[in-house]
Amino acid sequence: MIFSPTSLSAAEDALRHEVRAWLAKTLPTDFRPGLGLGGRHDPEFSRALAAQGWVGMSIPEEYGGAGATTVERFVVVEELLAAGAPITAHWIAERQTAPALLRFGTEEQRRWFLPRIAAGECFFSLGMSEPDAGSDLASVKTTAVREDDGWRVSGTKVWTTNAHLNHFFVVLCRTSTADDRHAGLSQLIVDLSSPGVSVSPIPLIDGELHVNEVVLDDVYVPDDRVLGDIGQGWTQVTAELAHERSGPDRYCSVIGLLHSYLAEIGVPDDRSAAAFGRIAARLWSIRQLSLAVARSLDEGEAPATEAALVKDVGTIFEQQTVETIREIAALEIDPEGSMLQQLLAECVMNAPSWTLRGGTTEILRGIAAKALTRGGAR
Repeated sequence: MIFSPTSLSAAEDALRHEVRAWLAKTLPTDFRPGLGLGGRHDPEFSRALAAQGWVGMSIPEEYGGAGATTVERFVVVEELLAAGAPITAHWIAERQTAPALLRFGTEEQRRWFLPRIAAGECFFSLGMSEPDAGSDLASVKTTAVREDDGWRVSGTKVWTTNAHLNHFFVVLCRTSTADDRHAGLSQLIVDLSSPGVSVSPIPLIDGELHVNEVVLDDVYVPDDRVLGDIGQGWTQVTAELAHERSGPDRYCSVIGLLHSYLAEIGVPDDRSAAAFGRIAARLWSIRQLSLAVARSLDEGEAPATEAALVKDVGTIFEQQTVETIREIAALEIDPEGSMLQQLLAECVMNAPSWTLRGGTTEILRGIAAKALTRGGAR
């Protein structure tokens, strides 16, 4: 397994302090933090962040990015998530789409999309999950049929975050039939404003409307919007998920809750001190695993199994932390109460989804088990 111990260099640590100082100056004093990926969709903030060179950091300078390392991006993202910054406008484009374009895209695609992503002007969603597929992406039924100089796409995608606000999404679809469920899958870049695309919100338990059902009805996609090679969608998605599953977003959803608890209640007794000690120890351990994956990505590895394990332990940690805080705080859960009560209410309502998004716990453990059994993990 690629989980070699590592730490931040002096330059990486200096970057952390620079980002922290900028956020303290930029975010309003009465700012209500988002919980990890629960931050607001704020294009203005994304553009301001991009002006600092902190969006699309891993994009090479020739495509408008900073040419930074995966670990440098890790440092910036961790600070943004810890502060609860409104990052969701640029998040998917920066985290997943840009690396996918760099690895699998054509030169024309890179020249068109990457500078816009790095400037905080082009936002992406993911088109993976389907009503009857869930985390089993090999079961997708959305189809793309060849037509002269393009494709006609039909199907339904669900849990598509911010599809009602973003510009494009990368759709995993079936371009041919094969006995092997993983064969015949491809990825197409679909303009969310295209004729035949309809977006409907899926109300969540807390009333939020940031996830959607997206129906594609005979949507035309030109050949120059095929991402990578036809029939290689499964391989490409697997590589892409290493970026999605292993980052700080898999353990930072509860940081705002922890900060709020300490600000309002502190550590008044031995019971609270013991609980926070356990939380801190687990948080630091998971962070080290996540940082190790970031280092391996910089070294050209594709640690899909390791990423799956980070996501598994990270999101379970988040859920268990919410229950611990709920128990020791002994507060009424009130969405209209103090900041702590509001964040606790938001966590209680959203925590069940944390082990679902990015692949369920069962799917992730299956990936790890198969790799370990065949000796595929290092």
